[in-house]
Amino acid sequence: MAFDAGMLRCTLSELCKTALGARIEKVYQPERDEILLQMRSFEGGKRLLINAGSNNARIGFCEIPKENPQNPPMFCMLLRKYLQGAKLVEIEQADFDRVAFLGFDTRDEMGFECRRYLIAELMGKYSNLIFADGEKRIITALRTTDFSFDSVRQLIPGMVYSLPSADKINPRYITKEDFFSLIENSPRERACDKLIVSSFMGVAPVVAREIVYRATGHTDTPVGYCFADDLWREFERVQNILNNEDFSPCLILNGEEIVEYSFISLSQYGSYERRDFESAGSLLDAYFASRDNKQRVHQRASDILRLLTNAEARIRKKLELQRAELTECDKGDKYRKYGDLITANLYRLPVKASVAELEDYEEMDEEGNCPTVRIELDSRLSPSANAQRFYKKYAKTKTARVELTRQIELGEGELEYIYTVFEALTRAESPADLMEIRDELYRSGYASRMKSYSSHKQKAPVVMQFVTPDGMRVLCGKNNLQNEYITHKLAEKHDYWFHARQTPGSHVLLVTEGREPTDLDFTTAAEIAAHYSKAEGSNIGVDYLLARHIKKPAGSKPGFVIYHTNWTAYVTPDAEKIAAMRVK
Repeated sequence: MAFDAGMLRCTLSELCKTALGARIEKVYQPERDEILLQMRSFEGGKRLLINAGSNNARIGFCEIPKENPQNPPMFCMLLRKYLQGAKLVEIEQADFDRVAFLGFDTRDEMGFECRRYLIAELMGKYSNLIFADGEKRIITALRTTDFSFDSVRQLIPGMVYSLPSADKINPRYITKEDFFSLIENSPRERACDKLIVSSFMGVAPVVAREIVYRATGHTDTPVGYCFADDLWREFERVQNILNNEDFSPCLILNGEEIVEYSFISLSQYGSYERRDFESAGSLLDAYFASRDNKQRVHQRASDILRLLTNAEARIRKKLELQRAELTECDKGDKYRKYGDLITANLYRLPVKASVAELEDYEEMDEEGNCPTVRIELDSRLSPSANAQRFYKKYAKTKTARVELTRQIELGEGELEYIYTVFEALTRAESPADLMEIRDELYRSGYASRMKSYSSHKQKAPVVMQFVTPDGMRVLCGKNNLQNEYITHKLAEKHDYWFHARQTPGSHVLLVTEGREPTDLDFTTAAEIAAHYSKAEGSNIGVDYLLARHIKKPAGSKPGFVIYHTNWTAYVTPDAEKIAAMRVK
């Protein structure tokens, strides 16, 4: 899946029709590699998104709301200085490369009219955004490069912008004769789609496969098994789409999973669902909405994940040592016996003895035979002092056993809590969810280990909401703070509380509003609780009871509760069904 030159031409065609003449009202930089231009034209307001990320490079209109940082980066501040109030007057694609030129009429520092360019290079890991003057002289760039990075060209302020080198054929202008010559001079065993990708600039593999599929019925047909006429016929169709700007943007889905997208209608995926779009912008929103969010959440969660991983390792190591010490405490009874034996035989032991071999009358067999116990003594001490030494060891092991048992229970509880936060991380859907997890860790005493954390005014959590087929509302927490909020703030006395049995998971609340839930309501709420838990497979046990019977022990970690009287349902959750019930 790639934003190729054809998709770029498709989006620029849309921009030319609706954005030329629009003025820039505001400039935002929601992410390090992303610029958002708030524009206004006679057709109303538009939001133009330009992403120069290595995995998400694209340009197009965007309807998805974006969170903006409180302190804009320098690149954003400079664009605001030069582009706010500017008019978009030029939109151009560089040849058939993944480079777009956006020209703006604005004013310079002296108030004179001038032209500025925002150049978007949308080429995977080499993507970049360059801001230049009317002569294409670089003012600034998102990523400056010199010869240490690129041996061919530099992107440094003050230098004239130059296009990336291209040594492939422009597919828009190749003739039938040249196309036939290319086919004839290629190895017969070479895959035809790979030949197209390697020979023509800006053609994505999915487009090449589509051309070959339409010509041969297969996507991986070798050159020797292709009829040149058939191949040219399908290639020319794509050529005409590009030259006539007759695009058919579509999305291919396998269930809920997005498989591919393109500026042409795709037929190579057989029974997979094809979803057509009227505009390139809406297609890109549909494809990148969840993908972008997941990637950003993953990136921003790295410090939390590192903290939790280190905490888990630290607690496991501590528990290992404590359990080893507890095993040593089992020798306490042996120390008591040694003390008793020495005390009973004081008259027999010499003053400076280093070893005592004494009969253990407690282990006498039926014939009156007693086993002999060999005891190592401290020769510097009297026999009585040696007995006291063993009694002290015995007393110490008793005290240690009690304390170690308590510490192990605390450690196991802390480890269980860590697992609940790990589970919450998998359910985080937005930066706001991550902030709630950071707040939770701050409350639990972990935030001091996160250098990136800064305290802030906490907002009321926004929990997941569902509606059952019978119309009853269900609330579900994505982390421990949301779980607490649901259970102890939102729950009413007649509401029912659900949680997957003996495993980390979400608190789920069936909001009754004084009505009696149906069996389907109970089942649905239980399925949601099972789905948003660590449990897997079928027949997952889910405990449920009236929310008023849920208790939180004093001083316990966020999200920890206890209950004694409950029912248990066994359900098999359906992810697709649950997703359909969620309130967006």
